[in-house]
Amino acid sequence: MTSNQRRSLSQHLLPLAVALSLVVGLVLALTWGALQIQVTLAGFLNGESVWSKAQKQAVIDLEIYAQSGRADLLADYRKNMAVLAADRRARDAIASGHFDHAKVGQSFRDAHVIPEAIDGMIFMLHYFSSAPYMNQAIAAWYSTDATIDGLDRIAGELQRAHADGSITPAMVAAARERIAESNRFIEPRSNLFSSQIADGAAWIGTVLFLTVLAAAVLASLLWLRMARRILQGIRSSEERYRLLFDSANDAILMIDESRGRILEANHTAKAWIGCTRGLLEGRPFDTIFADGLQPQARRGTIGMLLTDDGKQRPVEIESSLVTWSGRQVRQAIIRDISERVTMERERRVAAEALAGIAEGVIIADAERRVVSVNAAHAEITGFDAQALLGRRFDETRRMPDGEPLPESVWSGLAGGRHWNGEVQSRRQDGSSYPEQLSISAIRDAQHHVLHYVAVFSNIHVAKAQRQRLEYMATHDPLTGLANRVAFERQASAAIAAASRTRTAIAVLFIDLDAFKIVNDSYSHALGDRVLQKVAERIGRQLSERDVAGRIGGDEFTVLLDRLELREDAGVVAERLLACLAEPMVVDDCEIVLSASIGIAGYPLDGGDATTLIANADAAMYVAKSTERNTLRFYTPIMQADARQRLQLVSELRRALANEEFSLRYQPSMDLRSGRIVGVEALLRWEHPERGELPPGEFVAVAESLGLIRRIDEWVMRTACRQIRDWDRAGMPQIRVAVNVSARWLAHPAFVDGLGRALREHQVAPQRLVLEITEGAMLGLGDDTERTMRALHDLGIEVAIDDFGTGYSSMAYLKLPAVTWLKIDRSFVTGLPKGVNDVAIVEAMLAMARSLGLGTIAEGIEQEAQHQFLLKAGCDEGQGYLYSYPLPAAALERLMNPRPTPARLSLVPPKP
Repeated sequence: MTSNQRRSLSQHLLPLAVALSLVVGLVLALTWGALQIQVTLAGFLNGESVWSKAQKQAVIDLEIYAQSGRADLLADYRKNMAVLAADRRARDAIASGHFDHAKVGQSFRDAHVIPEAIDGMIFMLHYFSSAPYMNQAIAAWYSTDATIDGLDRIAGELQRAHADGSITPAMVAAARERIAESNRFIEPRSNLFSSQIADGAAWIGTVLFLTVLAAAVLASLLWLRMARRILQGIRSSEERYRLLFDSANDAILMIDESRGRILEANHTAKAWIGCTRGLLEGRPFDTIFADGLQPQARRGTIGMLLTDDGKQRPVEIESSLVTWSGRQVRQAIIRDISERVTMERERRVAAEALAGIAEGVIIADAERRVVSVNAAHAEITGFDAQALLGRRFDETRRMPDGEPLPESVWSGLAGGRHWNGEVQSRRQDGSSYPEQLSISAIRDAQHHVLHYVAVFSNIHVAKAQRQRLEYMATHDPLTGLANRVAFERQASAAIAAASRTRTAIAVLFIDLDAFKIVNDSYSHALGDRVLQKVAERIGRQLSERDVAGRIGGDEFTVLLDRLELREDAGVVAERLLACLAEPMVVDDCEIVLSASIGIAGYPLDGGDATTLIANADAAMYVAKSTERNTLRFYTPIMQADARQRLQLVSELRRALANEEFSLRYQPSMDLRSGRIVGVEALLRWEHPERGELPPGEFVAVAESLGLIRRIDEWVMRTACRQIRDWDRAGMPQIRVAVNVSARWLAHPAFVDGLGRALREHQVAPQRLVLEITEGAMLGLGDDTERTMRALHDLGIEVAIDDFGTGYSSMAYLKLPAVTWLKIDRSFVTGLPKGVNDVAIVEAMLAMARSLGLGTIAEGIEQEAQHQFLLKAGCDEGQGYLYSYPLPAAALERLMNPRPTPARLSLVPPKP
């Protein structure tokens, strides 16, 4: 659309817009006037309501005052009369025709009239007091003036009579009769005033509505007549524009600027695309181009127009933003440039072939002087074509050893061969980089060299990546120390060197003591930083030729070579123990660790790296299991112990798979009645070769392998199943105590798994007691109270096992679910003669009684111990004095109901 067309359209539409504005303005003005009148009428209604209420309340107050003489009633009467007087003053001032608008407004405000309606009320009373309904309302208002004045006179008489005490019952009765008579006169006139005002408001509302409606209808009819004439003129102008639009030789499209869809297309566009008008309109503009061109294309933009039969037409697009049919539209003019594109295509292909490759390309003459370079050359070297023209391209290149390219390179090229190799190239800023260079020669018909073509690439990143991968393959990513593969390779090289020089080497195997506590108490991230500091400390104690490695977790290795004797490694090991035992601060936390070190040396302890590391590991295990924070040299017996541990690991896994575990039940006896009130489930391993094994021989290994939780779960399921079987057999309902390891207790699924086992076997929670050591409690950390509360909610009791042998925290005894305290056998053994044991046991029993906890003494083997504990107030006891741990069947025979209460027979302790 041209600017003349836009101006013509604006000239046609301007009168229509002005007329529409006038119509809207008229309707709004009439509506505003109606609203103002309604506000005024609302003010009248509000004023009437206030006036009527004030008149009625004044009558009521005056009548009560006549009888009681209360001053507060007289004051209320005066306030209401003041409201009536304010309305009256405003009315009389307006009726006089000469009044102060501000004073009249103040009078209405004193009478509590709506402030927004005051001006309208003054206008209505001044100019429309004789209007229908208004004149009757005002006449009713005037008719009450004398009667209201009479009420005021009655009030004055009563005030004087009450003041001088001359009031009499007869006077009061006469005054009340006069007041009632006045009220009978005022009330119908007040009602008439209210009804006339309400009727007048309804009448005026109807008149206003009809007036506004009539004005709106009339104005709309006039505007529609004008619009019809204007639209006829616009239609004629549009037809002339359509004729020019469709006859253009170029394709013209009108595109919605906001949505990018085609609104209109001329005949040329439809013919090129090959579709009808209805199919083209509404399509997204970018779909008619192979490259998804946007309508905001700049002047001279090239694109490929798609036809409906799949062919493409190269076109040039120009676009401009115009106003078309009242909205922002992009006008795109598309010209066919097929011939021009065909001519330029071949030249562009040739030029872009050289410029488009990522490698740098140099074209030089027969003297190796640069003729041209591509864009990648400048990006890689910083030299553009102008800086190198006339210079030999081999001037900036050297072999990796710093020597110039040898003459053999050029003689080989002259002989028809191709050269490829790594060189060191210099950039424009003087820096150098490794380069992979390939040189070829272009010859004439006589095989004379006309040009050299050199293609090169920067291989710095590839070399750095290769070196990084090599480093990662041989080093631990956390500490930077040698990994197991690299350490073994260097140890093998050191063994070979020691064999030639007839010296010794030593391998130190270092394992941090209790490092798991750091991870569990803080975080694995802090644990990683601790390992990094440990690696730094180890490195500071070694010489340049020594090698430190990390082979996993908290395990480190050190290789010491050129030793005279294996025992010389002990000095370094002592230094390592000392430095690793020093406190370290990590993330504002002070960490104190220690280490256990095993040492194995060549040639005494092994002839290859793998053997030395394995033997050093075995020595470390002995150091850790016997003392910790110490070192041990390898001896052959250690490897036998290590093999036995490995065999135990395999057998433990098999035992779980084959269910080789079983439970024994040791009775817990009520010391007063002698009855069995509970049993403790004790784990046994029915080893196929070694017979029955107690937990002490395999639990530690199971904990180190992470198998202890599975074993605990097996014990819990088996105990619950046994309780169910006993109940079905009619056995007395005794409680069963089950020991819980720290690993399982701290597991997030512990409580849920326990509840599931009880539900599966239909066992009441009160039948089960969990025996938990103080160490296991400590391992829970902040979750201790949450776990105990969950057990308490489940209905399960908890016994603190081995109390007094660990941390002896009194806080544990207050936790929910804790109902039993077990006295360790180490305190029972010395009873009743050991003075210290007596004092400790009596203190424990007294404390348990104070806290309401039950007590169970372990390891009772003598009658004297039994008698002492009974007298001291201990509730229950366990030990060989009563019974050994029994299989379930033997316990059933012992517990079968008998005519007399079943008592345990005392048995001598095992020798």
